[in-house]
Formats: sequence, C-alpha cells, structure tokens
Amino acid sequence: MTSSLVVVAATANEHKLNEMRAVFGHEVELLARPDDLDEVVEDASTFVGNARLKAVAVAKHTGHLALADDSGLEVDALDGDPGVESAYYGGGDHDDGANRRRLLAELAATGSEDRRARFRTVFVLAAPDGTELVVQGTCEGRIGDNELGSNGFGYDPLFHPDDGDGRTFGQMTDAEKNEMSHRSKACGALIAAVREYGAPGGT
Repeated sequence: MTSSLVVVAATANEHKLNEMRAVFGHEVELLARPDDLDEVVEDASTFVGNARLKAVAVAKHTGHLALADDSGLEVDALDGDPGVESAYYGGGDHDDGANRRRLLAELAATGSEDRRARFRTVFVLAAPDGTELVVQGTCEGRIGDNELGSNGFGYDPLFHPDDGDGRTFGQMTDAEKNEMSHRSKACGALIAAVREYGAPGGT
C-alpha cells in the first residue's frame, strides 16, 4: 500500500477500535461506524459469517469499503465454546463479568485439567460491489484459575498467552498485548493481503 487505505469500521466497540488503530498505524485509516446504521443481527454460526454480515451491511449503507471483525474465545475442554457466543456467554449482551464467571464454572464442571484455549479474530473487508477479503489471526494460550489484572476487556483477565511471560492479557499494557494478540495478527494479515492482492473493489 502506497497510501492509507480508508475504510469504515463496522464495530462501535471503542476497545476494538483503539486496538486496531494502534496496530494499523498509518497503513489503514478506520472511520467511525455511522450512527444512523441499525444494529446488524449476528445470526451466523461462524466468525466468518458474522463478520461478513456486518461488513456487507456497512459497505452497502455507506458506499465505501467496510471492515468488520468477529472474535471470540475457543476453549478445548468446552469443545470450542464459547466461540461465536463469546460476547453473550453469560446470558447478557457483552457482560464481561458474567461471561468470565460462566466460563470458569463450565470448565470446573467438566472436571478436565485441560485449560488450552485460543482467541480468534476474523476480518472481512467488503466493497459495495460485493467483493471481499477474508483474513484471520489467532493467539494460543490457556485459561487461568482466577481473574488477574484489570486492563483490557472481555476474557483478558483469564487468558495467559503462550507468547507472553505468564501474565494474563489483563495484566499487560495495551502495547504489550498488541504485540501478540489475535486482533493484531489479523491486522497484519489484512495489510499483507491488501499489499499482495489489492483491496476489494479495486481500491
């Protein structure tokens, strides 16, 4: 890319936007999600499907390139759950505390000592003409026995990344997390894909 790629973000989550903007730097300029766009129902069964629903809706609404993500935590002992239901796992809408409590309870109920897990982010970059790029990033790690740290969001206080020094994401600074997170890896994959193939819609 010789200049910044300008795209409209499908997420209104400030935590995600800040993480992506920090990693993208000058390569990608993320514009805010339009206030007049209705919420998109995320009823697909996969991360790719939900990201595509959001990206296509924003691209059609704005007439510009749109970037959507769907992310979640996959826990091996729970057969990949909470997965696409990560944000609603505790019964509410993005109730981080409830989500973490249910995760610990479900793990305890299995009786398994397997704490392996990964965060996964899928990006769909969609153009108004229907073309798209799909990339993903993952971060392998394990679930701790209790919450540690107050930084980050979601399941961060429970997740110990393999590439780290034993601390949870919740104990790391934003910059430290961005060096190894699933979202930062997806950002890098998107930049590489646009450099190799060009942006959807011929942008």
